[in-house]
Order: sequence, then C-alpha cells, then structure tokens
Amino acid sequence: MSNLSNKSNSNGGYRNLVAYQLAVVIFDLNDLFVKSYIDPRSRTKDQMEQAARSGKQNIVEASLLRSLEGNIKLTGVARGSFGELLEDYEDFLRTRGLKLWGKDDPRVLEIRRIRVSSNKSNLSNWTNSPESFCNLMITLLHLENYLLDQLLRKLEEKFVNEGGFRENLFRRRLERKFGNGLTARK
Repeated sequence: MSNLSNKSNSNGGYRNLVAYQLAVVIFDLNDLFVKSYIDPRSRTKDQMEQAARSGKQNIVEASLLRSLEGNIKLTGVARGSFGELLEDYEDFLRTRGLKLWGKDDPRVLEIRRIRVSSNKSNLSNWTNSPESFCNLMITLLHLENYLLDQLLRKLEEKFVNEGGFRENLFRRRLERKFGNGLTARK
C-alpha cells in the first residue's frame, strides 16, 4: 500500500499511512507539551488534547469506512483538527513573545530531514524549551497538513473516477437485475 492510499479495510491498513504515523507522533508530543507548558485547568489544554486526538482518530475512522464519501469527509475533519492545533501553537508563541521560525530557518530544515517514527528520541533535543518545542510541533503539523491535503486530493480524484459506495452499489444492483452491461429501460 502506498503512503497516500487509503483503502477501506478492517485490518489496520491505516497504520501504513505516513499521515497516520506522523499523527501518532504529533499526538504523543502534544501530550508532553501540554503537560509541560499549559495550565492543567485551562480550556486551551482540553482543546489542544481534543484537536490532537480528533486528528489522529479521524484518520483511523476514515480509513475503515467503506464509503469513499465518508472517508473524504473524515479525512477533512482530521485536516481541520490539525489546522486548529497548528493555530494553538502559533498563538502560544505569539502570546508569550517567542519567535516563530521561518520555513527556511536551518532548524526547521533540520527537523524536516528527521525520519519521524514512533521512537521520538530523535526529536528529544527539540523539546527542551517552549520555543523550540512549539516550532517542532508547528513544523510537524505543517508536514501533517501537507500529507492530508495530498491524501484528500487522491481520494477526491478516486471519487471522481470511480464514484462513491452508494453509486457503485446501485450500479451492481442494476447489473444483477438487468444483466451485465444492460441498463433499465422505461
């Protein structure tokens, strides 16, 4: 299965998606960030935790659906959740007077070169200060959003070319009723 494919199945094929693998890393790092830097009684804590969870879980649920239309919808919800989380990290930097690194900053380029895996030890040197941790998360979230945008484009293209679940089910029903290649006549 390619990194962008999103075949409906119930055997965990979503685990092969790079977008899902990165979502797990974002979820875990977000948990660490929130515990380290966000007031545990704040609404922001709850919102950041929910956005990270929603992003990850909607990738899972989308990939397990038989409906391509539902798959597209839930992948879009995941994209929206990660967009919201990205905004939270940008707000954190801005409200504390911390620096947002530009996309061409050498540190951002270095983060982009790291092979992200569930073993986050290769990212631990970026979690030592709120500024570097935030910029790590922002960089990972930009990558996640890019991957989800690519996945959405592929899913939409597949929907246009192959149709949706109901449409294909109806076509099969007509083929069974009227024979292969025949259509209903009035």
